[in-house]
Amino acid sequence: MSQSKNPDFSILMVDDELPWLRSLGMTLEGPGGFTNLISCSDSREVPELFEQHDIGLVLLDLTMPHISGEELLRRINEEYPDVQVIILSGMNQLETAVGCMRLGAFDYFVKTVEEDRLLDGIRRAVRMVELQRENQAIRRRLFKKQLEHPEVFAPLVTRDAAMLAIFGYLESVSASRQPLLILGESGVGKELVARAAHQLGGGDGPLVSVNVAGLDDNVFADTLFGHRRGAFTGADRERPGMIERASGGTLFLDEIGDLSAASQVKLLRLLQEGEYYPLGSDSPCQLQARVICATHHDLAEMVRERSFRKDLYYRLHAHQVNIPPLRERKEDLPLLLQHFLESAAAELEKPVPTAPPELISLLNTYSFPGNIRELQAMVHDAVSQHPGGVLSCDVFQRRIGDARQTGGLVPARNPFTVLDDLPTLAEAGDLLVDAALERAGNNQTLAARLLGISQPALSKRLKQRREHA
Repeated sequence: MSQSKNPDFSILMVDDELPWLRSLGMTLEGPGGFTNLISCSDSREVPELFEQHDIGLVLLDLTMPHISGEELLRRINEEYPDVQVIILSGMNQLETAVGCMRLGAFDYFVKTVEEDRLLDGIRRAVRMVELQRENQAIRRRLFKKQLEHPEVFAPLVTRDAAMLAIFGYLESVSASRQPLLILGESGVGKELVARAAHQLGGGDGPLVSVNVAGLDDNVFADTLFGHRRGAFTGADRERPGMIERASGGTLFLDEIGDLSAASQVKLLRLLQEGEYYPLGSDSPCQLQARVICATHHDLAEMVRERSFRKDLYYRLHAHQVNIPPLRERKEDLPLLLQHFLESAAAELEKPVPTAPPELISLLNTYSFPGNIRELQAMVHDAVSQHPGGVLSCDVFQRRIGDARQTGGLVPARNPFTVLDDLPTLAEAGDLLVDAALERAGNNQTLAARLLGISQPALSKRLKQRREHA
């Protein structure tokens, strides 16, 4: 299992009392789940530690020899304004606390404060630093027009402006520890987007994918959280959950819109508290993976229908991308067609076939309800039947025709029934021919196929129409 640092930046603990430093470190590592800690018992070493480490939060004692905590607070605030400082003092004095806050301290705690209150304050400060760094990364990205890591997006074949904007946004939020929600119809490539976001995150842990559709509450909990030995009948050994396996990396939950109400509550608690309990355990474990969720459902509509929790929706909504369907990015068809021709030929150990010019026009007439996955299947089927030379359009024509008949793409009602005045048969025929030519990009061979007639028959009809015009 990969060992990650939590948080990504260092937490510096400064106190001249070594027993207190050790006790504080144990509290932060144990119940707190923080692992990126630095201890310092000599305040004179603090400037050098700032030069050597990426410090985002300082837990600072006030009363120390050499350089006082108050003086260090002043220096940190002046030289490192993005670093948050929490004062941990043995003095419970309101005037002292107010003075520290005026000097820029994030919070002030007495050392005898309850452990839970102290950890809550530290978590708030950590979150503040994370938000500051996320916002800085987004601002830096907004001033750049080129992708910093285009290689990450190589599997996502596109030149669509909306897709390229999504890539830029993913780079902007790559340092964020907040959830990422990926929306889009089935087959648009949500898992490829999740993989790209994972690679951009820079963690050394794996991408662990879980399709949660159809999982009941118990299976969902066991899959994500794992269990201890003896947690239930048949649990004869300990099993780590997917969260633990994704430590230091990314947990990708696909089809999140299909979660049961009880499982939604469990996921919400995980995201809110950053901890979870393996089944049969009384000791919490820390979430140390970024969570990415995806769904083809309209979650906003599900919230309105009260089938998806509003609080969970807004928790997942921290960062969101909506992948456009293939019918809205038709300019990608030539690129995708060539990409799938090459991959299918390589898999089938065949030469890459040449696509006929009219094939793109044919594909442009179709709405692709199955999106990129459907196009890939079409191409693979066509290449598997291809004997050589120029690729035939027949396989594509047949599959598109079958899909239109069985996929609910034929209008459910006669379009002429809504008209007050019906066109004549000749007028209706002309309108149908015009629609077919428009869809086919004025390619008469393809338009004839759409109309179910021969190309000479269509050519004759067009000639007659011109003669009678």
